[in-house]
Amino acid sequence: MTSLHFKGTRKWKDSEEHPLLQQCRPVTRKHHVQNRNNGDNVTNVKCTQKDQENLALHESLDYLPSHSDIYKKWLREKPYRSDWDYWFMMGLIGISIGILGFLVNQTIDTLVKLKWKLILHYIQNNQFFLTWICLVGIGLAMVTLSSGTVLILCPSGMPSGLPEVIGFLNGASIQGIFHIKTLIGTLVSCVLAVASGLFCGPEGPMIHMGSILASGLSQFKSDTFGVQFPFFTRFRNCADRRNFITAGAGAGIASVFRAPMGGLLFTFEEVASYWDIKLAWQTLFCCLMAAFTTDLLSSSFHGFVYRGHFGFFKAEESILFGVKYLLDMNILVFIPTIILGIVGGLLGALFVSMNLRINKFRTEFFNLIKYKFVQKMCKLTEAVLTLIITITATVYVPYFFPCTLLSSHESENRSLCNNISTEASHLLSKTEYFNSYNCPPGTSWIGSNGVKYSNHTYNQAAALLFGNGQDGIVYLFRRGTPEEFGYAALFTTLVIYYLFSCWTAGTAMACGLVIPMLYTGALYGRIIGLIMVSMFGVQTEKYGEWIDPGLFAVIGAASYFCGVSRLTISLTAIMVELTNDVQSLLPVMVAVMVARMTGDLFNRSLYSSLLKQKCIPFLEPEPRVAYQSKLLNLELFTVKDVMERQVKVLHLREKVSSLAALLLETKHGGFPVIYQMEPFHEEVFIGSITRLELYQILENEMLFEIQNDDSCKQHSQMSYNEMSAKLLNSTKMNLLLNEYRTDNRYKDYYVNLKPHINQSAMTVHANFSLQRTYIIFRTLGLRHLTVVDLRNRVLGIITRKDLMPFRLEEKLLQSENLESDNGRR
Repeated sequence: MTSLHFKGTRKWKDSEEHPLLQQCRPVTRKHHVQNRNNGDNVTNVKCTQKDQENLALHESLDYLPSHSDIYKKWLREKPYRSDWDYWFMMGLIGISIGILGFLVNQTIDTLVKLKWKLILHYIQNNQFFLTWICLVGIGLAMVTLSSGTVLILCPSGMPSGLPEVIGFLNGASIQGIFHIKTLIGTLVSCVLAVASGLFCGPEGPMIHMGSILASGLSQFKSDTFGVQFPFFTRFRNCADRRNFITAGAGAGIASVFRAPMGGLLFTFEEVASYWDIKLAWQTLFCCLMAAFTTDLLSSSFHGFVYRGHFGFFKAEESILFGVKYLLDMNILVFIPTIILGIVGGLLGALFVSMNLRINKFRTEFFNLIKYKFVQKMCKLTEAVLTLIITITATVYVPYFFPCTLLSSHESENRSLCNNISTEASHLLSKTEYFNSYNCPPGTSWIGSNGVKYSNHTYNQAAALLFGNGQDGIVYLFRRGTPEEFGYAALFTTLVIYYLFSCWTAGTAMACGLVIPMLYTGALYGRIIGLIMVSMFGVQTEKYGEWIDPGLFAVIGAASYFCGVSRLTISLTAIMVELTNDVQSLLPVMVAVMVARMTGDLFNRSLYSSLLKQKCIPFLEPEPRVAYQSKLLNLELFTVKDVMERQVKVLHLREKVSSLAALLLETKHGGFPVIYQMEPFHEEVFIGSITRLELYQILENEMLFEIQNDDSCKQHSQMSYNEMSAKLLNSTKMNLLLNEYRTDNRYKDYYVNLKPHINQSAMTVHANFSLQRTYIIFRTLGLRHLTVVDLRNRVLGIITRKDLMPFRLEEKLLQSENLESDNGRR
């Protein structure tokens, strides 16, 4: 007989139960349902069979390494040391990400300037068709290479990779997202997609690339190249690796926005699922080094050309959207601020809904194509089509707008033209070809009073559409320029940017959404500001200068950013670091809170929605299980209501052939291990072992023993580093397991599992609160949670998939139906 035990469904006997297990819980559904107000946006979780199959593809990860004898022996061999190497690694990761951020920004700027240099002649001569031909030709080359690298090098052709990083840090195993080829594909695709003229930014891909760098540097090895360096080996465990990846994600934001505090808070609020004060300090240091490195290199290099002044940080370069003129506030500013918050929440929720529908249609359409090559070509075609339509709108929409005369004496050089340098090196400045888009050339002269005058004109729509989003945001945030852009140009650009950025997000290219979100919000914020100016006029006195379109552009950008992402704390910090406008902090906070509450009435954030759409098993901070549009109170349910009762258990000593058969016949990721302390005593739970660890054991025949005695003596033992080594591929492993199962040479071989089991595996008893079980599972980052009775006998097991909302809903309603049936009987 085999020593494997199968724990089937088991009825409780009164003679076996402890009185605690005989406690009654509410029978009728109404006691389990907790009424909530409409603001909770409670909906039943619908998950198709296909979605459930996709969820099953993702294994879970333990946050902490297995607390086995092998692991403890490895720890004893490690010399005592302080955390200097941890801080050193955080600094190294931050510097590397800072260099990467500098390279990304410089490459994008260089490609954009080269592109405009090639078409400047056609714009100046009003040859718009040739301008369109050149832009489309250059863009096609960039987009084809951008999309091609993602489709070839990145797993599943994923766009930005941010939802995958969030899912991984939550404990879901997602293959291929931290490979070096993914880094190369994301880097190339991001640079070319942004430089091509699409409405996107580098922020999301930078977070992903920062996580990849952190993962690779912290491990000091490469599975792709088969290289392992004998340095920092103590970081080769799941807990440290995940902490470094968390810091790397924050450093990506810090580098691209020069916002170290924003990077830290973004990681805390959106990316990380496990957090402590030590990790917060180390993440802040990593973000600081990333922002400092990017600023240091940007201080002296422009377009990869050294310009001197190394280490001299210029405010206009360190602060991306810096506001030079702070405005005194009035309490009345909160009235339009609340309006902007509501608009941001509504537009953000609509954007999330539209983007999800587009992605769903895109996925269903591509899944209809059987051949992978044809499917990838269709994805590439979609990216090309997106570019062509975007370039067409960019080139031809401004043609229908008249020229506007630049104000020749706006104070402090605030006008669009006077803020541009006149040096020859700035010949390709975007204002140069905006002014000459379809407008006659102007001249400048000095009047008799010594004031410089000009009759230059510019095209408002071209100024907003032709440049990249960063330049447009700078224009919109500028203070004291209420007449720079009119309603028609702002509204037209708003519609184009809103629709096209929604379509672009999700195409087979590495593109981010932060810049489009800020730009879209700034556009409608500027419109609200113009309405205020139309109502109350241009205010020059101290108590009315807050009525400025530039101020409301900042508030609008924050509100729309929040409406899409639902970020609050980190978003406020990022906006302050981006603009250096501390004076508008309170209005920004109010707009963000209002946008968050408004958006939550309709749907979840974009990233949370994408996690669900991509079928990544993500555990939310709080479980939300609904019945008839009302939340169930999980404190009134117990863990035995949802546990998996079909459990395979192992003994400390197992036959090699039995283990091979078990691994071939099941797909379980882990197994409880039981042990009989004394003869005729019950077998009780003593630990657990994962499928991966069983594979590692069966790969090493030196661990096999012939005699079948009851001793726990181990003749040979693997080291911790060997347990962490790379496995054979699945085909070779299956052949090996089949050999163990069928070959008579192995029928009398046994394996002692004692040195390999996790002796600190968590358990809960069957009557434990389901709500608290969820909290324990998520907070500790567990992969398996064994359910035992009061005698420590294994009754069932809880995995990540058992705690997903749709699975909880199914099992809890089944238990309710069973109880209702029993009550009627």
